[in-house]
Amino acid sequence: MQQKILLLGGSAQQLVAIQAAKELGYHTVLCDYLPDNPGQHVADKFYCVSTTDVEAVYEVAAAEEVDGILAYASDPAALPSAIVAERLGLPTNPSASVEVLGVKHSWRRFLMDNGFACPKSYSFPPDASLDVILENTGSFAFPLVVKPTDSSGSKGITILNSWAGFEDAVAYADVFSRNKILLVEEYIERGYPAVIGGDIFVWDGKVVLFGEMECLRDMVKSPLIPIGEKWPPQLNGLQKERIHSELQRVVTALDIRFGEMNVEILLDKDDNVHFLELGPRAGGNMIPIQLGDAYCVDLVKANVLAAMGIRPDFVDLPLEPNQGCYMHYVLHSYQSGLFKNIEIDQWARKFVYREVIYKKDGDGVEVFDNAAKALGIIFLNFPTAKDMEYFCQNHDSLIKINLK
Repeated sequence: MQQKILLLGGSAQQLVAIQAAKELGYHTVLCDYLPDNPGQHVADKFYCVSTTDVEAVYEVAAAEEVDGILAYASDPAALPSAIVAERLGLPTNPSASVEVLGVKHSWRRFLMDNGFACPKSYSFPPDASLDVILENTGSFAFPLVVKPTDSSGSKGITILNSWAGFEDAVAYADVFSRNKILLVEEYIERGYPAVIGGDIFVWDGKVVLFGEMECLRDMVKSPLIPIGEKWPPQLNGLQKERIHSELQRVVTALDIRFGEMNVEILLDKDDNVHFLELGPRAGGNMIPIQLGDAYCVDLVKANVLAAMGIRPDFVDLPLEPNQGCYMHYVLHSYQSGLFKNIEIDQWARKFVYREVIYKKDGDGVEVFDNAAKALGIIFLNFPTAKDMEYFCQNHDSLIKINLK
């Protein structure tokens, strides 16, 4: 009989996982709470069910008798996927570990308890009084970061240089919080200039692919939101060694057995590794595709196979990275309006090898203040790091978003 896989999420970025599962010969069952999600037109069967509703997802999985569950590139669906898979005896990482990774205050507590570098932090409900918060953060040094504990894509985050504006920061974080637990923590001063992003892939408890990259951010208009990832990073040997060692230490401590994980790391002035995030799922903005291009592997299919309990082929092969520099760039607008087209400078155009545009002529465009408001993604392959850096320094003039 044809094996079945349950996929949690059918957004534009998640289509690739549904398509990969079909190419591998699996019967695809999709859950998504949005009735207009594009994935329903690709999957073999669709249920209009929230991917965060554990009992509803369990009912679908049990009724369909699926052989595996995959929450591809989805933070909110990662824990329900693990819980349901455990109940049904399907391949999964421990749900308790997925929960630690998916909620920021639990993650911070894990890091502190296990001797990892970690900023001072304090979690609180949105209605907590400022007096109580001040009492518990008296030793904290500014700047401080206020954020939800269960969101992704830099949604709901504010950096404060004083307590002025704290109430507004709490209200903003609360908008993106499902569990109604917020976090205030010290801002980590970077030694290495870029945030280290990217993904890793784990098999049998061992990191078999280290796909760290440098995050590109618009430091003027959206300093907290990634607008690209650059590979390879310009890390020295010691910095790489420390990052790899600490990543493996987390994977071992949490008994992570398999799958792709999304990384967000800072190196301080002493090259200590500070984990901002280690998401228990493949990275957003199509990071698996970019890394797959760079390392000549199909990471999307590897995610599907791992969820079905099958060892991906690349695990047993030496990784042979491609030549050149690979990056993706998130198309975005700081004005609202109606979408017309994307205009790419002639110099930059010759490096673009893939475009994924989410909008069509006349669609509404919102101001880019979180990752969910991206207009699409372009992938670029540069022959030299110098060319890639030129693009990164001049992306605003090289890429134009035209609105009606």
